[in-house]
Amino acid sequence: MTDTTSTHHPQGARVALVTGAGRRIGRAIALGMAQAGWDVAVHYRRSEQEAHEVADAIHALGRRAVAVHADLSDGAAVRAMPARVLQSLGRLDCIVNNASLFEYDKPDDFSPGLLATHMQCNVAAPLLLAQELHALTAPDGRAVVVNLLDQKLYNLNPDFLSYTLSKAALHTATTLLAQALAPRLRVVGVAPGITMVSGDQTEDGFAQAHTATPLGRSSTPQDIVDAVCYAAGATALTGTTLLVDGGQHLVPLRRDVMFLTNQ
Repeated sequence: MTDTTSTHHPQGARVALVTGAGRRIGRAIALGMAQAGWDVAVHYRRSEQEAHEVADAIHALGRRAVAVHADLSDGAAVRAMPARVLQSLGRLDCIVNNASLFEYDKPDDFSPGLLATHMQCNVAAPLLLAQELHALTAPDGRAVVVNLLDQKLYNLNPDFLSYTLSKAALHTATTLLAQALAPRLRVVGVAPGITMVSGDQTEDGFAQAHTATPLGRSSTPQDIVDAVCYAAGATALTGTTLLVDGGQHLVPLRRDVMFLTNQ
């Protein structure tokens, strides 16, 4: 873990740990939270250079930042992360579980091993982080966990079976953790629609998919940042999920939208 903290910033600022914050939506969330006044721990697994660049950008905004390495499939490393952030930045008020494994499978090629890997990274790691944050939060303190989910949970199709099952489990865990860990910990879900090009999707295919919603557009990275910042600060919000998808979940599809627009 490399500390790139600012020396002039007050130690009482709120601190967030964002998993998978070196790239894509995680990067946007980390920078957006810094712009909203948070100090940020930037978690990464492989994207070391990108994570340090995000930390440097946060520092340039006048906030403190630290880059934190951990493999989310390693339970001991996951458990240690909140305490490492606390040691470096002095407090921890929020964990954003953004990092996800997203590998393709479907029912006719289902693999128990792939499901287990998805469940470890996408469910077990967020559960362990919530458990540790609860343990580190004083009885009279208040902290929050924000779980990144997916509009697919409200508009099911069999593509990405193991990923979908893992996000469904995390969705249920959002409710159960909110019940079990209150009042010290709030737990909120944010479910984006199609937000960035992913996998083998073409730019053309993404543009088609992104506009195939009732509002004529799905979520942008800034929409997700705004929702996460709102959830992190809305002290009466817990055990619920914000769908941020332009209404994509209202349009039933027999396959994942990324395939329909690439045909």
